[in-house]
Amino acid sequence: MSEPKKVNLKRVPTKEQDPHARAGNFNEVNYGYDAAEAKDEAGRCLFCKKPQCVIGCPVMINIPGFVNAISKGDYFEAYHILMDSNVMPAVCGRVCPQETQCEERCILGKKGDAVSVGKLERFVGDWAIKQGLVKDVKPVQKGSKKVAIVGSGPSAIACAHDLARAGVDVTVYEALHTAGGVLKYGIPNFRLPNEVVDIELEKLNKLGVKFELNKVIGRIFTIPDLLGKMGFNAVFIGTGAGTPKFMGIPGEGLNGMLSSNEFLTRVNLMEAYKFPNVDTPVVVGKKVAVVGAGNTAMDSVRTAKRLGSEHAMIVYRRTEKEAPARIEELHHAMEEGIEFYWLTAPVKINGDENGWIKSMECIKMELGPPDESGRRRPVEIKGSNFTMDVDMVICALGTSSNPIVAQTTPGLKVNKWGYIETSEENQMTSIPGVFAGGDIVTGAATVISAMGAGRKAAAGILKFLGI
Repeated sequence: MSEPKKVNLKRVPTKEQDPHARAGNFNEVNYGYDAAEAKDEAGRCLFCKKPQCVIGCPVMINIPGFVNAISKGDYFEAYHILMDSNVMPAVCGRVCPQETQCEERCILGKKGDAVSVGKLERFVGDWAIKQGLVKDVKPVQKGSKKVAIVGSGPSAIACAHDLARAGVDVTVYEALHTAGGVLKYGIPNFRLPNEVVDIELEKLNKLGVKFELNKVIGRIFTIPDLLGKMGFNAVFIGTGAGTPKFMGIPGEGLNGMLSSNEFLTRVNLMEAYKFPNVDTPVVVGKKVAVVGAGNTAMDSVRTAKRLGSEHAMIVYRRTEKEAPARIEELHHAMEEGIEFYWLTAPVKINGDENGWIKSMECIKMELGPPDESGRRRPVEIKGSNFTMDVDMVICALGTSSNPIVAQTTPGLKVNKWGYIETSEENQMTSIPGVFAGGDIVTGAATVISAMGAGRKAAAGILKFLGI
């Protein structure tokens, strides 16, 4: 009788850029595993007969399968196992919240550290890029069916990939000048390098997917146009939820007030952090307050710090415990010298004689009973108002749906928040042949959940087309 496997309860750590150095550059913070580290970490897996980690994955990756392949040094096999479910392992390994999905269900996590599934996924994705496996993707012969994909973010990428592999003639319409959606405009290089997204997208090009950039569907063409005179047999809407939310307080019209969407798009997609070597400038205040505490807030405040802000601050009405940002992102922000004002809510923004922000009036909060989100509701403490010296305020309070597609598509049902209603079975909307998925259906969520919706929609479209 063989002895039971001895398992290291501590995960293998990854090397990171020094906090003081990285706070002044846009190079990637986390260096990822090397081959030896990845093999050691993969060897911690128990390879459960009924793996709960798979249940926690929105695209149902065969996690024990690819981890076992890594433990044996068979990275080629690991990559192909991943690609069966996830077209972008190098991306998802970096930005998905594995700690609340697959890793949260890991049996090892009950007694020690869960297997570092995300870091292992990234290792395999990066290995495949270095090996040039993207270049080995072969185009699939196209049949007679044509599908239009609106948007080029995670849900759209996953849908386009599955359709193209099935021989469908796929055209992606992107409103901006670069494909990738939120992966390109919403996540800074120090967390997700642009070149990684571009290489992962190259798989779609290799499969024969066509990209039409600078095409705003609902303005240049409409969904009825695509299904009518343009001859598409089906349409997938994956436009995301990119309309920013603001606080609704006095002073939001002052100069120096931005949404996180505007700020990060200018810096990331338009490469303003390279100015003057590129044409897009970006003005960053010396005292920048970012309102919110999600991942986008952390991205915004850490970007401001890198661009020269002397005081880059997070202002949040709850405590650190309730902050929706990933633990890793909070930890990195703290290491980099970001200042945090917990239990603080802005009530007014003050300007100078030239219309620029000069300060922000806030009020202290305390936590009451839980609200509909499950988090304790913040309650104002009367008489606790104080003023912060700031010259720039960035709102990172989430997003809402963009209404353009719904307004120009007769018969398309949306809910009271403007998100598109779809069938849970196949992601089809109220219009036969029109499908939707990702944030435009659910509201802001994760990259991997959007990809799961894109894959479900692709299966629905193939069935609709009789393929």
